[in-house]
Amino acid sequence: QVQLVESGGGLVQTGGSLRLSCTASESTFVIRAINWYRQVAGKQRELVAAIGSGTARHYAESVKGRFAISRDDDKNTVYLQMDNLKPEDPAVYYCNSRKNRPYGIHDYWGPGTQVTVSS
Repeated sequence: QVQLVESGGGLVQTGGSLRLSCTASESTFVIRAINWYRQVAGKQRELVAAIGSGTARHYAESVKGRFAISRDDDKNTVYLQMDNLKPEDPAVYYCNSRKNRPYGIHDYWGPGTQVTVSS
């Protein structure tokens, strides 16, 4: 079964930066439209950024101006550039791909990558 794979998380100081990556466990899976979610223990999962199959992009108000989502088609990878990280940003970050399949809609997820912000 194809799974998404997140990487790039880690520990940074307040005001620092990280770049998260989202790839697929199999190269035949095309990374195109991707949603980035984050989740803190005890809280619901939150959509923070999304990129469409074209150029459309969406950001949660809390990260607008600080995060940027992009896609490198040659590398079959979507990135989430996270700048000016704040104390409210720590969470497990997940990438998600929703695909149309003959059997219906299927959501693909990765195991997540931890982002921690210190001060």
